[in-house]
Amino acid sequence: MRLIVGMTGASGVMMAHCLLRALRQTPDCEAHLIATASARATWALESDEPFETLEALAHVVHDDGNMASPISSGSFVTSGMIILPCSMKSLAGIAHGYANNLLIRAADVCLKENRKVVLAPREMPFGKAHLQNMLRASELGCVIVPPVLTFYNNPQDLDDQIDHIVGKILMQFGIEYKAFQPWEGPRP
Repeated sequence: MRLIVGMTGASGVMMAHCLLRALRQTPDCEAHLIATASARATWALESDEPFETLEALAHVVHDDGNMASPISSGSFVTSGMIILPCSMKSLAGIAHGYANNLLIRAADVCLKENRKVVLAPREMPFGKAHLQNMLRASELGCVIVPPVLTFYNNPQDLDDQIDHIVGKILMQFGIEYKAFQPWEGPRP
């Protein structure tokens, strides 16, 4: 399995770190990372680790400005793409086919090739334009998985919340994530 992981400048870049760590531990899974310049800036604000720590989790790192990258072509076969976190700017670009960088072009390619694209939009509250763009992206074939808090699994800390979000996203690709606790009915 080959997956593209896109990371934009929306808050929540540590979720992408957890996702890449999970993909690194998934046998026969090759993770391709694209991080926008805004994602790198947000990483510097939200993490004490160097960005290279995140890049080291990916099998391949692509420059967001390189429109000649292999992932810009449908002949480069992938299982799809995850954008976590997904900014409203990137969401708008995807929803309207405005592929002005490699991240949006890769999503556009996945959609035209009927490959799964999962978007984890980060904004609160959602404005009308955001909601319209999510609906349009969904109509184009994207799966919208906003990083929403969970409580049924009795989370103890932020890591439990992030594991839940990553687990829900990985379920879209049939990948089991051991740290994810699915709903199993009411507690006795």
